Amino acid sequence: MSPASFDSTQRFSDRVADYVRYRPDYPAAVIDWLSDAHGLVPSWTVADVGAGTGISSRMFLDAGNTVFAVEPNAPMRAAAERWLGGNPRFHAVDGSAEATTLAAGSVDLVAAAQAFHWFDADAVRLEWARILRPRGLAAVFWNSRLLAGSAFLEGYERLLLDYGTDYVSVAERYADEAAMRRWFGAGYRGAATFPHRQLLDFEALRGRLLSSSYAPRQGDPRHAPMLAALRTLFDATAREGLVGFDYETRIYVGTLPAPP
Repeated sequence: MSPASFDSTQRFSDRVADYVRYRPDYPAAVIDWLSDAHGLVPSWTVADVGAGTGISSRMFLDAGNTVFAVEPNAPMRAAAERWLGGNPRFHAVDGSAEATTLAAGSVDLVAAAQAFHWFDADAVRLEWARILRPRGLAAVFWNSRLLAGSAFLEGYERLLLDYGTDYVSVAERYADEAAMRRWFGAGYRGAATFPHRQLLDFEALRGRLLSSSYAPRQGDPRHAPMLAALRTLFDATAREGLVGFDYETRIYVGTLPAPP
């Protein structure tokens, strides 16, 4: 949970189109759980930090919330504005997780979806405590791809290990429950896990792979062999032209009292 040793804010700049089309959304159970267990209502204002192209922002907009989508990467922020900018409850913000630019005590919920592992954990705790209203909540969640359970999932993991540029170092950045409990400290309020799945044809699978920051791009000598291996894997494991890309969606929630 330490800061990235590379510029995480720019890693996806050349992958925006694939990210928009092929990255998974999040299960409806996330909103249901936040509502039933933690009091989320449509009147809450949400800071979606590391909002990317707006996948998680859309989820909160659909729940009726006003959303400030904080995203430092200009191409990703622009994609979110093109997609969601027609909604008057959507506001794109040029800011970072550690310096959101939002006013103190201005939001009811800070959410970070699929992005927390890129943040400076100590700095964001202070910043999120600053922008939260009293008794406001922070929610950290992500889709965690299953590494085993089917021939496709196991073959895909081998493919990433064989061809990914810095796959191992990125994969190992995800926090576990013990780490999140330490991060929230006394404010920890709970966690939940939900199943989620994408069914992908080959074009979508290719785009899903290329949306990953560790997938070598065209011009890299690993690019063409990686896509050839992906084609072989798909042909061997697809059923009725589709493969199942399975996840566990993990969410952690708590309060972040301001420091004395």
